[in-house]
Amino acid sequence: MKKKIVFMIINMNVGGTEKALLNMISEIPKDKYDITILMLEQYGGFLNSIPHEVHVKYLKGYEHIKDMLNNPPHITAINLFKKGDVIKALNISTVYLASKATKNKSIFFKYILRKYPTLKSEYDIAVAYAGPMDFISYFVVNKIKAKKKIQWIHFDITKIGFDKHFASKLYKKFNRIFVVSNEGRNKLINVLPVLKERVEVFSNIISLKLIHDQAKENNGFNDSFDGIRILTVGRLTSEKGQDLAIRALARLKDDGYKVKWYCLGEGSARKTYEKLIEEYNLQGEFILLGSDPNPYPYINECDIYVQPSRHEGYCITLSEAKCLKKPIITTDFTGAKEQINNGETGLIVGVDENEIYNAAVDLIRTPTLRYQFSQNLKKIDNTKEKKNIISYF
Repeated sequence: MKKKIVFMIINMNVGGTEKALLNMISEIPKDKYDITILMLEQYGGFLNSIPHEVHVKYLKGYEHIKDMLNNPPHITAINLFKKGDVIKALNISTVYLASKATKNKSIFFKYILRKYPTLKSEYDIAVAYAGPMDFISYFVVNKIKAKKKIQWIHFDITKIGFDKHFASKLYKKFNRIFVVSNEGRNKLINVLPVLKERVEVFSNIISLKLIHDQAKENNGFNDSFDGIRILTVGRLTSEKGQDLAIRALARLKDDGYKVKWYCLGEGSARKTYEKLIEEYNLQGEFILLGSDPNPYPYINECDIYVQPSRHEGYCITLSEAKCLKKPIITTDFTGAKEQINNGETGLIVGVDENEIYNAAVDLIRTPTLRYQFSQNLKKIDNTKEKKNIISYF
């Protein structure tokens, strides 16, 4: 009989966490495992990328509690007062104050989910895969029946809001806690040493065949530019550091380098970045391409790949650029040194526009260095991660 696994996530937005899940699912033997993805909402550019044999479910009624989860409780209470729902507003306020006073977020989640029954389906393994959304962790522990439960952490807990009081209590109820890098694991253990025996490293899986196949599916860049193409892939947010890239490009252009910088991704900072591009007169030079579920033709065609992130958990786009043997510049976020050997397979720099600029100049001026980095990028070996899937699941 097949083992039943459920992965719970927010949605299938085009992002690294979602791509990592799809990559892992592609490597799980379908003759041995029955896979379900449980989403909070039916949304995202990767929805059509879910294999047809995977069951897809959505949390019924999530739209009724979404605002309470995503907005500050006092805003929710005010909105309820305006609608005339005084009792519900008072209840929300009371519950929130109680959870804050006791430093127990579970009180708030329990109230929100008070009318939600435990899911009828039973699983062998239930995975809270979404990352930094405590609600999903709480739901997996309290509303899903499973023999084993796993918490997956894809982010740097020292950089993103991490409620250690909540985690110290809830995470003990998971059989295992997977972190996507050794550095990330060490940070978690330093913050919550009580979890040490449960925490293991499980690196994100890269589907080599999928990347190479999809890199050939379409053309990437559609302009006729014949200079150096620099590419960055990631959501348009401050944490991904595209503002540093814009400022680095401004210096490159001022110094006369024939270069364009392309950025794949969409996000909340688009308008901010558009204003910054205009401020530096980089229209047509720093190009926001928008979101594309298949970034590989662009990665395959670029001359230099740059990851200017302020923080990451384990940057999957970096691994994808490695897979396509691109000369790489990356900032020194969590896990970067586990992916790149500085000066051998790429350049690791500080989270600083000047350091990014200097590294870009080195690669632009020295074609032999770009060639050397590409040659030094050995074929990525997923053997260990594939074995981990079988042994852990």
